[in-house]
Amino acid sequence: MAGGILVRVLSAVLDLVLPQTCAGCRAKGARYCGRCLAELTAHPGRRLPRPRLPGTPDCWSASTYDGAVRKAIVAYKERGAVALAGVLAEALAFTAVTAIGRTGALWATRRFAVVPVPSGRGSVRARGHDPVGRLAGLAARRLRASGLPAEPWAALSQARPVADQAGLSRTERAANLAGSLRVTGAANGAPAACVLLVDDIVTTGASLLEASRALRSAGVSVPMAVTVAATRRRS
Repeated sequence: MAGGILVRVLSAVLDLVLPQTCAGCRAKGARYCGRCLAELTAHPGRRLPRPRLPGTPDCWSASTYDGAVRKAIVAYKERGAVALAGVLAEALAFTAVTAIGRTGALWATRRFAVVPVPSGRGSVRARGHDPVGRLAGLAARRLRASGLPAEPWAALSQARPVADQAGLSRTERAANLAGSLRVTGAANGAPAACVLLVDDIVTTGASLLEASRALRSAGVSVPMAVTVAATRRRS
């Protein structure tokens, strides 16, 4: 964890002594400029993994995982640019509001929980922060400000270690994650019986599927997942 904390401290110091540049396009003046923010929030929509495995919740994302959006996510997750959390959480909340409005989701009229897909313990130690957990908490706050009855809930934890997902095929990712998550505490301790699942990126959907499985096994409904970005699927 010391290495991750050092990266965050250095990033904060550099933000104070150097002119800020946009994490998306490197333009001077803002941590994330208006043009890149427009790219991030211009096309929220349903972006399901293909093929969609049984049990995968309806999945919406703010954008595709490329260009300025990809650069912002990488800077936030891997390079200690935690100041970007607010921008990314706004995109998550905006996407959730859009999805709920377009689908007429009746579950959102009752109190629901915003649950992050947890990062592995090793990843959290290396980065010095929990990127998705932070985004979920901020997004829940913004959803409440929009009038939706959202409550943050860090429901999930690692039940066993998993390998790095990078480079794994769809089948290998699913096998790597199967049974890897559990619900923390008793299900009757949940703030709501319905969950909006949150992650930063959806690729094959294996992480969302495993998170949904764990929550449903505890009697919690998972009708929808929202991510900042979705990778483009090759045909």
